[in-house]
Amino acid sequence: MNDKQDLTTGTISKKLIAYALPLLAANLLQSFYSLMDMLVVGRIVGETGLAAISNASMLSFIINSVCIGITMGGTVLAAQYKGAKDEHGQIEIIGTLFTVAFIAAGLVTAAGLAAYRPLFRLLHVPAPAMEDACGYMKIICYGTIFVFGYNAVCSIMKGLGDSKSPLYFVAVATVINLVLDLLLVGPFGMGTEGAACATIFSQGISFVISVFHLKRKDSVFDFRLSHFSVKTDKLAAILKVGLPTAVQMASVNLSYLLITGMLNQFGVSVAAASGVGLKINTFAGMPCWAIGQAVTAMAGQNMGAGNIKRVQKTTSTGLCLNLLITLIMVLLVQIFGKQLILLFTPASPEVLEEGILYLRICCSVNSLVYAVMYTFDSFAIGIGSANIAMFNALLDAGIVRLPVSWLLAFPLGLGYPGIYIGQALSPFLPAAAGLLYFKSKGWKNKRIL
Repeated sequence: MNDKQDLTTGTISKKLIAYALPLLAANLLQSFYSLMDMLVVGRIVGETGLAAISNASMLSFIINSVCIGITMGGTVLAAQYKGAKDEHGQIEIIGTLFTVAFIAAGLVTAAGLAAYRPLFRLLHVPAPAMEDACGYMKIICYGTIFVFGYNAVCSIMKGLGDSKSPLYFVAVATVINLVLDLLLVGPFGMGTEGAACATIFSQGISFVISVFHLKRKDSVFDFRLSHFSVKTDKLAAILKVGLPTAVQMASVNLSYLLITGMLNQFGVSVAAASGVGLKINTFAGMPCWAIGQAVTAMAGQNMGAGNIKRVQKTTSTGLCLNLLITLIMVLLVQIFGKQLILLFTPASPEVLEEGILYLRICCSVNSLVYAVMYTFDSFAIGIGSANIAMFNALLDAGIVRLPVSWLLAFPLGLGYPGIYIGQALSPFLPAAAGLLYFKSKGWKNKRIL
């Protein structure tokens, strides 16, 4: 790997931005999978299809979060071994991660296929949207292997300091997904199932391209069968980071799924509007996530190199960048919220009105607090303290988001706006907890190598 992939030297702000920009572009393009599904289905199938996609996407996010969480252990370990200049350790981490990813993919696929219909019933998915949601989710579950494989490759590359390659992979796949969405949902009349097929095929393309690139470009891992073995010490280290991260991400997305179940009780329009609002809010948060991923990789490499001061400076710089860019995104959403919602559903004034309300509440000051929370969570994961990020996620989802949303919506009678308020309040406690951990001294002697 070249000097540009070495995050232990150079100007921190420049390194963070240079690393984050390709990740931002890749994240945006990858999110186009589900965005294109919603746009095309919303315009061709209509409100019912949009509600189906909104509900199915919540369950899909949980699957993706488990995948990303587990493979995140590979990012952190690869980064720390990179910082320590240990190539043998890198080889063992890569081989172990691939093996774990494929085993986990099989387990998640089986669990998803068994659970999606009962979960949709539990979540009160509107009857007109039920079969569309189930058809979409069944196909997504079968494609889980591609999600795990692609993220395993990308986690390795990001840990080693290469954030550009994932952008190239997903750019090709995004074009394919868009073309297939337009063909399968429209002329072929496959509806939501066509959108799911387009997504899975595109993710498969991303995986295949990423594997060939890693085999061609990476001088450390040569894909010999002997390297695809599970080293128990490396497995333990990966799971030490990966499992708490998976729990962190899954718990947050599970809370969104349960929130969607609450919102479903207020009808199809509210379900569709909140799904659109969440999608817009998600896009607004992508720059913050990219900076956070950069903080994780840079903190990991510098922790491996034993440079504590650079870890601290990286986190502080990342926080400033995240606050600035989040403020810009919030202002843009508040100014252009109406126009953004109209992209999804131009014919439904109810969805428009309720979607604007969602954005007014859920993409406001709370987004700045979320930026603080996410930056410190990214730092904690990078240094190997994924339990901290998991704890903060449980604070967010289990202590604030779900109980407060339910209390405001039902016992206190605020209805679905109460649910929006509960979501907006959720990052305050985790942000404070993350700051306290960063200011503490205990993490400075932590090692996972």
